[in-house]
Amino acid sequence: MRPPTEREAFEEASRHEPEKPRIAIVYATEQGSTRDIAEFISDELAGRDATVELADIDHAPDLSRFDTLVLGSAVHNMDFLPAATDYVRNHRDELSRRDVWLFSVGLGPALRGPIGRLAGRIVPKKIATLRDSIAAHDYRAFAGRYERTGISLRARILYRLMGGGHYGDLRDWAAIRAWTDTIAQSLRLPQPRSTTIHP
Repeated sequence: MRPPTEREAFEEASRHEPEKPRIAIVYATEQGSTRDIAEFISDELAGRDATVELADIDHAPDLSRFDTLVLGSAVHNMDFLPAATDYVRNHRDELSRRDVWLFSVGLGPALRGPIGRLAGRIVPKKIATLRDSIAAHDYRAFAGRYERTGISLRARILYRLMGGGHYGDLRDWAAIRAWTDTIAQSLRLPQPRSTTIHP
């Protein structure tokens, strides 16, 4: 007898635990930061007795099996990645009927100084339009990784002028955990049994 597939195992768990919130966590990533954050959110919510399925955007599950969707994307040119944008547009009706939480991963939230903080608080127009088109429950922007290697001198100067400090992993895991806690509270999930360790 063959072992069950991941989907079959998920469906079997859902049948035996119908009272648990069913959450899909879907992400579109370029360099891995968004995937790491999505995995962290998945582990946190699963640790609070939710039934969670994690998938990259190209293998997104059937939405009919879920009550809640957490969708994350890297930011490129002040917008979600094309795969994430297409996903929202192609599933707009389904998403509008579900509890949807959006997050993005980019440079903006890591900027400091008056100009940088102002820029980091602005929701890019294309992302705001996408968010509003499905009446998402919430949208949050997180910093990702920003490596110095391969960055032009002009881009490095602009980064400094905008209040950029250092390079490398700029993710604020306390902020990510706090946002995940907000999702858990909204779904009335119990407190976690253990603490998830971030990458």
